[in-house]
Amino acid sequence: MNPEHLKKLVEVTMPYGKYKGRVIADLPGNYLNWFAAKGFPDGNLGQLLALMHELDHNGLKQLLDPLRK
Repeated sequence: MNPEHLKKLVEVTMPYGKYKGRVIADLPGNYLNWFAAKGFPDGNLGQLLALMHELDHNGLKQLLDPLRK
């Protein structure tokens, strides 16, 4: 787990879809689960969504609290 990727979770927003404009770290678990089942998008966005899914699934979202400003 790269610390820079964790920081991006609280900075990068979802570029499309129902949650367009919402920070990746604030996406609901069911939306992340849907991506996990259907397949994450290619590239950086997919990597961030997969990481957030892992954090959410394992109850580790609180790790992001110190990174929020």
